[in-house]
Amino acid sequence: MNVEELGQTTVAESAWFKSSYSGAEGGDCVEMVASAEAIHIRDSKDKAGPVLSIGPAGWAAFVAFAARG
Repeated sequence: MNVEELGQTTVAESAWFKSSYSGAEGGDCVEMVASAEAIHIRDSKDKAGPVLSIGPAGWAAFVAFAARG
């Protein structure tokens, strides 16, 4: 099984899921996975690349901002 280390959390590769706004043709695609400590976001085309980790309060603020349109 492919796993990725995120801080002290081990995340199975199968736990990541792609945004519903990502197209099937490639292009702009992001994946995310939630852990107890944070929401982790990465480029689905570069699975070995950098991961952006956002704490629960920061994620909630982002979601509220995005929902306003």
